[in-house]
Amino acid sequence: MKRLTQWSGAKGSCLEIGNGTWSSWFIPLDKQVEEACNKVKGMKQLANGYNIVGISQGNLVGRGIVEFCEGSPPVNNLISIGAPQAGIASVPRAGGVPVISLANNILKAGIYSDYAQKRFAPSGYTKLPKNIKGYLKNCKFLPKLNNERPNERNPNYKKRLASLNNLVLIMHENETVIKPRESSWFGYYEDGNDKKVLQPRETKLYKEDWIGLKTLDKAGRVKFIKVGGPHVQMLDDDIKKYVIPYLQDKRR
Repeated sequence: MKRLTQWSGAKGSCLEIGNGTWSSWFIPLDKQVEEACNKVKGMKQLANGYNIVGISQGNLVGRGIVEFCEGSPPVNNLISIGAPQAGIASVPRAGGVPVISLANNILKAGIYSDYAQKRFAPSGYTKLPKNIKGYLKNCKFLPKLNNERPNERNPNYKKRLASLNNLVLIMHENETVIKPRESSWFGYYEDGNDKKVLQPRETKLYKEDWIGLKTLDKAGRVKFIKVGGPHVQMLDDDIKKYVIPYLQDKRR
């Protein structure tokens, strides 16, 4: 945060959800978005618009603010670094006894069980290519965020995301956490196939414009960026080139 402020000259705040790192794992994402929404509504300095820089899972909270948070200050640019925008095909690994213990319980109950969905945030964006039916029916967060349920698509989500000045999607060439890595660009495995990856413009989400991604792209407001390095790691030069310009001018 200090470097972003120093390099851009723009004031910034780190939006803390819950109580430390474990909260990001154990608080369901809909609750995280609700908390974040209430916080940004109370920040008077954001009244005339602001930019969001999201890291990994935090991007889904950031996009949730854009799509779900009625009456909140307008978001100008959303900069997404190493995000599971289209989901993940396997639960990310993390150290620590609490996660390992919970993971064992989830393996017994199932990733789309109520047990997992209410207790483990990554279960809310785990999209198993060979169980799309279970995903659409029981996954609580990402199907809603991506407007994937045919009979529940909300045009307001599309309208709000399409109102962004820019959506900056940064994918890491040596990504090891987000599987497939193309999820950071909204690409994903073909339904029923855990081998073939569809590029973002090949997906139904894009072609049928469920969330306004195609609308933004056709207007030249989606930036598909690839950087070297592993998950969420960026060189200073890349940050200055791909992130900082979008923090300096809300009209960009």
